[in-house]
Amino acid sequence: MNYNLITILGPTAVGKTRLASNIAYSLNSEIISADSRQVYRGMDVGTGKDLDDYLVFDKLIPYHLIDIISPQEEFNLFLFQKMFYEIFGTLINKKVIPILAGGTGLYLSSILESYELKPVEFSEERITQLSELSVEELQEKLKLLDSELHNTTDLLHKERIVKAIILAEESMKSSDFTKPAINSFTIGIQEDREKIKKNISIRLKERLKNGMIEEVEHLVSAGVTFEKLIFFGLEYKFIGQYLSGDLNYNDMYQKLNSSIHSFAKRQMTWFRKMERNGVKIHWIDGPDFDEATKLMKKHRIIND
Repeated sequence: MNYNLITILGPTAVGKTRLASNIAYSLNSEIISADSRQVYRGMDVGTGKDLDDYLVFDKLIPYHLIDIISPQEEFNLFLFQKMFYEIFGTLINKKVIPILAGGTGLYLSSILESYELKPVEFSEERITQLSELSVEELQEKLKLLDSELHNTTDLLHKERIVKAIILAEESMKSSDFTKPAINSFTIGIQEDREKIKKNISIRLKERLKNGMIEEVEHLVSAGVTFEKLIFFGLEYKFIGQYLSGDLNYNDMYQKLNSSIHSFAKRQMTWFRKMERNGVKIHWIDGPDFDEATKLMKKHRIIND
């Protein structure tokens, strides 16, 4: 079978980027990030944007869709998919097999399950119609449109619920965008749940020591609102609540640590759903480069 993409996925804190970089080095390839928050400039510590992971034997692996937009701007699934296909086409023309790596399930699914999307137009008429409904009515409408709602922060603020409803309505319409056929060899990294929990807690403490709070302070001083921090979720949401005085430090840490554990579980649930939808994932234990290489040789992606 001829594959034109390698995908590396898995929950947070399992070493996806490092494995992807090692594979990219061995294949002289490039990485396309599937991380919904690493697209933003200045959001480095909180998103785990460790660019050292792209350095393999003194060679910097080329990467894409990282640091491409300001946190004050909006980024969405349609833009991700559009940019991915543009980069994918360029790499294929260079005879390079791209590597898609990340943990944002929605972004991964949009490529591996070939979502049909189109740019959304927020008409004043539709916004007015929806704005007349109560928050509770809007929440129920959104849940009916999107039973697999991936971002629960969409349910907290009326303006965001209205936008989310319009996005969901538009996503049901066909797209005129011509997409290339994707045939991905997909490797999933899994770890023992207790090991993931331990990795998450260790990593969180390191990030708090290494400037994560200062990073969020800088975002606020640059004009990012506390509401937008809630939209970004996890580290930005809870540190934002700490900085605004809504949480003390201990509560912030406990809530954040617990939320990241829950996020890792939701990621695995999403990946299992992808499998039920027909996406073949070859699971390996940990970011094991040798095991990944054996799989790729077995499936003739690389030669013995």
